[in-house]
Amino acid sequence: MSQTDTLVEDLEQIRSDAFVEVKYDEAIPNNVDLSSDKQLLRALESWHPAYLEWWKDMGPDGFQDAEVYLRTAVGVDPAGWAKFGHVKMPDYRWGILLAPKIEGRSVPCGKHKGEPAWQEVPGEYRSLLKRLIVVQGDTEPASVEQQRYLGKTAPSLYDMRNLFQVNVEEGRHLWAMVYLLVKHFGKDGREEAQALLERRSGQQDNPRILGAFNERTPDWLSFFMFTYFTDRDGKMQLAALAESGFDPLSRSCRFMLTEEAHHLFVGETGVQRTIEATCQAMQKAGITDPYDVARVRALGVVDLPLLQRKANFHMSVTRDLFGSEISSNGAEAFSAGLKGRFNEANLKDDHQLHDALYTVTRVVDGKLVDEQVPALRAINCRLLDDYIADCQGGIDRWNKTIEKAGIEFRITQPYKGFNRRIGEFKGQRITPEGKLVTESEWQQGVGSWLPNADDMQFIASLMKPCAEPGKFASWIAPPARGINNQPGDFEYVKIA
Repeated sequence: MSQTDTLVEDLEQIRSDAFVEVKYDEAIPNNVDLSSDKQLLRALESWHPAYLEWWKDMGPDGFQDAEVYLRTAVGVDPAGWAKFGHVKMPDYRWGILLAPKIEGRSVPCGKHKGEPAWQEVPGEYRSLLKRLIVVQGDTEPASVEQQRYLGKTAPSLYDMRNLFQVNVEEGRHLWAMVYLLVKHFGKDGREEAQALLERRSGQQDNPRILGAFNERTPDWLSFFMFTYFTDRDGKMQLAALAESGFDPLSRSCRFMLTEEAHHLFVGETGVQRTIEATCQAMQKAGITDPYDVARVRALGVVDLPLLQRKANFHMSVTRDLFGSEISSNGAEAFSAGLKGRFNEANLKDDHQLHDALYTVTRVVDGKLVDEQVPALRAINCRLLDDYIADCQGGIDRWNKTIEKAGIEFRITQPYKGFNRRIGEFKGQRITPEGKLVTESEWQQGVGSWLPNADDMQFIASLMKPCAEPGKFASWIAPPARGINNQPGDFEYVKIA
């Protein structure tokens, strides 16, 4: 019996023992009773081979035959929803899992607030709802494509495994959105599902929909920054969509958030471990000045000012994903009840925003000015502000590590208008401290605010693979504990 067959058998046993209503004896694992809808099942079964071809073409390059210690969702109960085991990624049991249905659930916000949540697509919002699902779905394969070569320079088997775990779960999240498109949008949905496999990250003729998902992820520091900052945008967007009055979308996103938490963990701890390695190397060498860059880099670690510049880049690019601060599309989605706000249920207002105002910062006559605008039109601005606040927790923990090492340096978030290409700050030159400057002043300072060619070349020089169990590259510290409490020398990836 192969290891893949053993994993499937184990999954079935867990399903039986825990009475989890997930069918793993079908070609497409699911808890939506796919077998009862033959037309839907045929449509998804016809999409499945194209998905596998995409995965083989655009998934982790060079590791399709590796056996990876992956977790597979076997239920939707937070108390015990995952099973771990070695499996080849093309054999991973991608499936369609929705969070449990909440009986009597109503639309939580907008003009339909209090009405029964929709189980079918409301005709008047068909186009807008489809667009929301397509954009969310497009981000999932995009990040896999961005990260497909990183396995070859992994700093450890532990990190390689985490990369592949993120990749397969992004693939499952694509399945979640494709299920909604195919089930609820007919021919249009099937065409959109196919298009999700045809676009390519960074491709000039047919790129991914959102700009940040066409950026390169050339190194592991970029990957950790991406999974902390850009996947956090995913968390915020999924949380907002989980408030949707369209119940199948809400249920899909609620379970996706369960898996997304690991992606944020990978990012936060990856940066944390990078900082730890830097601080430890500096202490050992007797270096106290974080700006003594040449000496720090000679130790084979990432200097803290470079970490700040990398964070500045990834934060600013991610902030553009929230769209324009003042947005009629955002207002329409909220008013229709298709998308809520972050933690909608805990907000103390009417959840319809009648006559409510929200503060938006704009550039007026060469100055940054706070203006009160209708809160309904500032939905995107509020979500961005929530995102910035949500980012701070991990940054605070990073700074505690630096402080504990006795090094005088703090990683900070740049001003929200810094390096923006979308929204109220588009085209403006604003420093990380929030000062409007001229183009000349920007060009003089940008090298100290964003990574330059020398920075990226140095990072690339550190990207040497380390594939021996229990060993780690010089620039990153080991984790505090192993995945699923495995020992430090565990073989997370068995490379073919």
